[in-house]
Formats: sequence, C-alpha cells, structure tokens
Amino acid sequence: MFTYAQSHSVVTLTLDREASRNRVDMRSAQLLRDFRDRIGDDEDIRAVIITGSGRDVFCTGMDTAEAATYDDKRLYTKTIGVADTVASIACPVIAAINGKTSGLGLELALACDLRLCSQSALLGMPQINQREIPWDGGTQRLTRLVGKAKALEMILLGEEVDAGEAYRIGLVHKVFPPDKLMEAARKMAGKIVRQSPLSLAYAKEAIHKGMDMTLAQGLRLEADLYFLLHTTQDRAEGIGAFREKRRPEFKGT
Repeated sequence: MFTYAQSHSVVTLTLDREASRNRVDMRSAQLLRDFRDRIGDDEDIRAVIITGSGRDVFCTGMDTAEAATYDDKRLYTKTIGVADTVASIACPVIAAINGKTSGLGLELALACDLRLCSQSALLGMPQINQREIPWDGGTQRLTRLVGKAKALEMILLGEEVDAGEAYRIGLVHKVFPPDKLMEAARKMAGKIVRQSPLSLAYAKEAIHKGMDMTLAQGLRLEADLYFLLHTTQDRAEGIGAFREKRRPEFKGT
C-alpha cells in the first residue's frame, strides 16, 4: 500500500510493502489513484515525493503472486498500472529512489519529473528475462530519457545499472548517500514550493507535451503558455515582490 504524509505544501507517498520487496498490488495502485485525486483537489500542495519503505528497496515491480490469480492479464495490467497516474499529477513529482528498482518500479520512477537515488540503488528492466516486455510506459519513457541505444541495451539484455551509471546516462538527476537521500528530496521540494505553482505546471506541460510535437508546434505551445502566465495574479505578485524586495506569496491564480 501507499502511505500519505503531508508537511506544509509537500506530500510524501511511500510504497510500504516491505514484506513483498515493495511490489505494487491492486490496492496500492488504487490508493495511488485516490491520492492523485486528493492532491489535485488541494491547491496548497505544490510538490510530491515518492519513495519506498525501508533502506534498500524502492519498488521491485508488480505483485506476481497476486497477478497469478487473475485470468484476464490484460485487465489486470491495465488496472495495476501506476505510471500514467503519476504522470497526471500537475505539480512536480520527485522520485526518491532508495534502493533496488526494477520493472514496474522503474516505470513508476520514469513517470516522475525528477529522480534522485541512493548510492546503493540498482535500476533495471528485467521483463525480457520472463519473456515479457515493459508495459507501463517503460519502452517509451526510458528511450526519451537515455536515448535509443541505451534503452535497447537495458531492455533487451534485462540488466541492471548501478547509481553511478544511472547518473551518467541521465536516468537519475543526482545521487546521494542512503542516509541523505530523503533530506535531499525534501530540500529540492522546498525549492520547488517557493515558485509559482502555475509557472511550474505550465513548464511541465510545455516540456511533456512538447516531446510529442514537432519543434514548431512545441514552440507555439511554449509561447501560448508564456503569454497566458502574463494574465495571472501570480505573475503580478512576482513582479510586485521583486520590486518591493520581498518573498512572493503565490496563490496559484
């Protein structure tokens, strides 16, 4: 299951299934969708951190024991998918990858906007070893992050990369000692929540949607969102705060 903890404007979602190596089951997937909706309804939430319970596991995929009890595999995988749920959160989402991350777990992390990981983390797409392929966005999101050649290597060989390699290929943004990871994630979230939530949301929209557009279309989207920001109260607040040499108080309007 996922647990929900809120501190000021930051929500931390923790996958808490240590007994199963933090595998995602149906209940966890549904809770994540419920929490996504709760976050969307709360204007005070400006950033989300997703992590795993314990020190050495982020998420090792879906609950294969539960999956074996379902005859309709297509329906099961559609219901247990978590990547689109995470990707649909409007505010920035940080993955604090605290250990082993594989299969659906890596697909979950790929759907986050920013990825921090522990020095002890191992990340991989081992589905090919079970005569399967990534099915929750892994073939697409991984390729967009690390490039076609490295994505093919990771997926076709089913091998893991360590934290240093993950950083080198651009899979994660920063690497920290295990006992510093959550502190770093909270510090990053703290920087994010000081920004205008509309600016953050529009920047995410421009980047993510622009990846599926031609350059010309992406540039038009960027310009439209830029000028739209000029009509908001947050824009006026930012200018006023700069002139008055004070910290702005953004309201998301």
